[in-house]
This record gives sequence, C-alpha cells and structure tokens, in this order.
Amino acid sequence: MVDGTGVPGQVADVAVSGGRITEVGQGLIGHRVLDATGQIVSPGFIDIHTHYDAQVFWDPALTPSSFHGVTTVVAGNCGFSIAPIRPEGVELLARTLQHVEDMSFDTLAAGVPWDEFETFPQYLDAIERRGVALNFACYVGHTAVRLFVMGEEAYERAATAEEIARMQSVVAEAMAGGAAGFASSASPTHNGDGGRPVPSRVADLDELRALLQPLRGGSRGVVALLPGGVFANEEVFKLQREIGRPFTWTALLTVKGYPYHEKVMAEHDAAWADGVEVWPQVSCRPLVFQMNLSEPFTLNMRPTFAALMGKSRADRLAAYRDSSWRDTAWADVSGQQGGFPLNWAAISVAESGTHPELADRPVAMLAEERGCTPLDVILDISLDDNLEARFWSVLANDDPEAIAWLLPRDNVLLGLADSGAHVSQLCDACFATDLLGNWVRERRVMPLERAIHKLTGEPAQVYGLDDRGIIAVGRAADLCVFDPETVAPGPLRRLRDFPANGERLTADAPVGMTHTLVNGVPIRVDGAPSDEGLAARPGTVLRS
Repeated sequence: MVDGTGVPGQVADVAVSGGRITEVGQGLIGHRVLDATGQIVSPGFIDIHTHYDAQVFWDPALTPSSFHGVTTVVAGNCGFSIAPIRPEGVELLARTLQHVEDMSFDTLAAGVPWDEFETFPQYLDAIERRGVALNFACYVGHTAVRLFVMGEEAYERAATAEEIARMQSVVAEAMAGGAAGFASSASPTHNGDGGRPVPSRVADLDELRALLQPLRGGSRGVVALLPGGVFANEEVFKLQREIGRPFTWTALLTVKGYPYHEKVMAEHDAAWADGVEVWPQVSCRPLVFQMNLSEPFTLNMRPTFAALMGKSRADRLAAYRDSSWRDTAWADVSGQQGGFPLNWAAISVAESGTHPELADRPVAMLAEERGCTPLDVILDISLDDNLEARFWSVLANDDPEAIAWLLPRDNVLLGLADSGAHVSQLCDACFATDLLGNWVRERRVMPLERAIHKLTGEPAQVYGLDDRGIIAVGRAADLCVFDPETVAPGPLRRLRDFPANGERLTADAPVGMTHTLVNGVPIRVDGAPSDEGLAARPGTVLRS
C-alpha cells in the first residue's frame, strides 16, 4: 500500500465500509475481498485539468478517465464552463466550445440538457440529480460569465463598470453554490466563434482582478489561469498575493532546444520562498494533436486559417483549392509574414482513407518527393479525403530530459490532461498510467511513492479535498489497485459513441489497472469496468 503522503509503502490490507476507509493493517477480513496481492493499493488519482463539463451528462462514467484509476476530476478549465448560461446564449456558447475545444456542435446540442440549468449552482444540481460515477468538481469560467452578462458583445468590447459588478455577483453566486474556483484564459491559442478571441481574452487585467474578488481572503477556491504570455509571471504573483488563494496555470511545457522552463521554475521557486503560492501545471505527455483540416486547432491561431473559422464547409473547401489562398497561407505558416514557422519535421500523416500507404510519413518528406510545399501535401491529401484525413502534429513538450526534470519537482502540479476536450484530436486522459509506466517504472524519474503523492495527496491538498487523496481511516474510500510491473496507458482508438454520432479518440484498454473504487463502490474489478458499479454512479459533486 502507498498511502498518497509520499512516505514509503507498506504491506497492508485496506478495509472499506459505508464508503469510508475503516481500517488499515494486515490480516483484515471482509465480506467481499478484492485481491491486490503483489500490486499497489493507492488513493484514487485526481485529474485537475479536464473539460468534462458537457460529457458528464451523456457519459457519467467520464471515460476514459475512469479506466485509468482517476476517481476525482476538476472541470471548467480555461474559463470554458457551460454555466452560467441563458437560453438565448446556448448556440453561441456551443459554437465557442466547438472551435476552441473541438467539441461537436451537434453533440453538445443533443447531449446536454440545456433546459435544466441557467445559473452555476443549478448546473451542479443537474449533475447531482442525474448522478456521476467519479467525484466531480468544476470552476466557474470567465468566458461563460462574460457571455452570460454581456451576450454577443462579450466577444467585442471591454465591460462597463456596471457589467463588471454584475459579473462579480455571478462569480460570488457560483462560489457560494460550490464552484471549485474561477478559471480564465488569455492564451492566443484560444479562438472561438468566427475565429475571434474568446471573451476572456477581450478582458483586461483589471477585469480579471475584479472577478477574483469574491475569492479574496476566503477559505476555499482555486484560481486557474492561462496567462499565455499576455500576463507576466510577476503579474500573476501579485494577483495571488492579493487574492490569497492558490493559483495554478496551464501549462509549463518543454520545447526541445529551448530551456525556458528552467527560467520559469527559478522565478516560481523564488516566489514560493517569498510566500507566493502559484503552481505551474506540467505534463508527462507530449502535446500531440491528430488534427484534420475540417477544424484544424493547431493552425487556427494563424490568420489565414482563423479567417475560415465559422465558415461553411463549402467555403473552407473552396479556399483550400484556391492557389492564391494557398500562397497566402504558405507565407503565413512558413514565417514569411512574421512569427514562427511551423515545425514541419513534427507533422506527419496519421490517417487517410484514400492514401493509407502514407500513414506515419512526414509531410516534409512527402513534399520533397512531390516537389511542393508541406502545406500543399496536407491540403491535397485532405481534399482527397473530404477533409477527413488526419495529421500528427507535435506542438510542444517534446524534450524528454526536460520533462523528467520537471515532473518530480516541488511547486508544480500534474495537469493539462485536457480530458473531455479536443476529443477527435488527442486523448491524454491516460496521463496517470503513462506516468506510472513510462516515467516511473521505465525512466525512473522519481520514486513510486513520490509519483502517487503527485497524483493524489498533493492535488487534494491544493484543492481543499480534505476527505480524499490519502489512505487513512475515516477518509473517503477512493482507491485504485495497479500492477507496477505492467501498468501502461494502452493503445488509442477512434470511436463514434457520442450523441449525434460524435467521434472521439479514447484509451479504453489500459494495462495493469486492476481495481478502482469510488466512495467505496468498485467501478473497475479484475481489470475490467464494472457495469454494476458504474450504474450506481457513486461519485459526489464536490462543492467547495
């Protein structure tokens, strides 16, 4: 047993009754025994960066997270909660999520009971009524709050003093109703309806500061930001000092040959020594998207592609065929118009129905063979496949040595799984099994006890989940059992199992994950999901 505190493991049985851990010791006897001989018993894992806000309604098992030992999730990240929401604002919010988080508009329309909630507390009530298999916490999001108060104009202009006061009241209501905190994004990668910057990006630092006031000096709530280079680290440190609650930001990723992460950590370690509590999120997964040109998230930050966001499929196809548009787009993505050129060496063909022989071929190599640009290769293959062809694109976190340096550090949280978002393009919900298999067992970047602490006890402490994250008598019985010699995330595969025939990538066959319990109810037994346990929906809506 490894208890989540970081101390060395011990041989012990764990007894559970009434959803609680009732005893820890050797030789315990129970009415039902889940065999963990030769394996690790640990607290259930906590995923602090998810976008399960909508999926929780049609998939209360929150797959694939529940397959990988996760027992608690935090949704609403990046400011993209789906509440508060007015009936007349549903379409605009859904279009925003479609473009910025790769959530199918049709799936959102069919899968979310939009008529059951308007305020943020009502949203949590709706989840609670329906039930959820994992423990569910959620931030109230800046973009959602702005749209709720300002409507379409949230995309267009600064808020008035009266609108900021109304937004403050909405945030205060959400916090009183159980929000896990407040989330916002200033990231240049976040473009929503019509390719416009999402509403939180239209806000300035003064608006952000005002909306954080309901958390100021309180005893609960976490602030989650994507500064995106817009706000300097020192600005974030100042905000944290003022608000007095833990801050976390997404994400401290590595870029091979560019050790900026060392400078960032030096600044944060110095701030911590001065009493600032700001937690960068780090990831054990390379940031790899499997994009297509129907909704090319990795290209949408470039002006030529951003201009196509919100256009019809016919308009997009016409642009891709047009030679003059291609010339402009090539100048855009190759750095001829300023900015960084795309790293074509990191882009390869993933899937093509009409050209299966090209799978895993780098587009730069294909461009040499064809005597054209790499962009032409992507466009031509995509047009042959009616925009269904997919391409691997490695965006960041591609330096294994730097990742190994970051993962075990103090003052960082494991995050950026993005579980529930970009579902047709990536699946990093399997981060915990990847960490334990690839990074702990194979690469030995940290002791197993340290890794489990960073998956359990550490995030529980930051988020005030005093009942979870540690195996101790009286705590909630969120537990998982895995084989440390074999644990691994398993393969990815593509499914169409979402409402309105929505597709996604999933990791539904992890290796070495034996049992998982949520509040004492087994939802995974002997290496397979338990239909009975999942149907019981034993999770709790965690209201701060």
